Amino acid sequence: MLNIEDVKNEFKNIFNLYVKRRGADKLLEYLENNDFFTAPASARFHLAEEGGLCQHSINVYKRLVNVVKTEFGENYQNVYSDETLAVCGLLHDICKVNFYSVDYRNSKENGTWVKVPYYRVEEKFPYGHGEKSVFIASQYIQLSVDEAMAINWHMGGFDERVKGGSYSISEAYGKFKLALLLHVADISATYLDEERG
Repeated sequence: MLNIEDVKNEFKNIFNLYVKRRGADKLLEYLENNDFFTAPASARFHLAEEGGLCQHSINVYKRLVNVVKTEFGENYQNVYSDETLAVCGLLHDICKVNFYSVDYRNSKENGTWVKVPYYRVEEKFPYGHGEKSVFIASQYIQLSVDEAMAINWHMGGFDERVKGGSYSISEAYGKFKLALLLHVADISATYLDEERG
């Protein structure tokens, strides 16, 4: 079980250390005034628990830093700034703010039916996934083209547009390497660092 306050403090420390652009304070305020710090990362897969979304965002940020350092060495900041890595890693899934709700279902435990809580998707703003994260972040801070493309395409082959037959992701990964690197970080965090239900 996650310690929500510890996870929240770690996120805020990374965010405040690196994200210095105009509007960053308002974006952090938005996250605090909504359920970002208590929401799950998923309804039933990775980190499907209170605080899971925030922990997943931290995990992806750390993986992204490692992937970028592996690709570009200790002078990685000549390619991507620490601020860019923090923006992409920490904010890639803000589309999940106010996305899940708690509901109850019947489950048989020790021969008795009981109501158990579970998370269900309750989409209030069906704008997509990565593109919704870009939209929300852009309401508060200006994203670079690299950052917007990375966040937009971080889902890789799981993106609904790709599953629908779009080939745009191939163009995006070819032209914007950060998009591919963020996808690798996201998948690595999801499957290597996080408990799956």
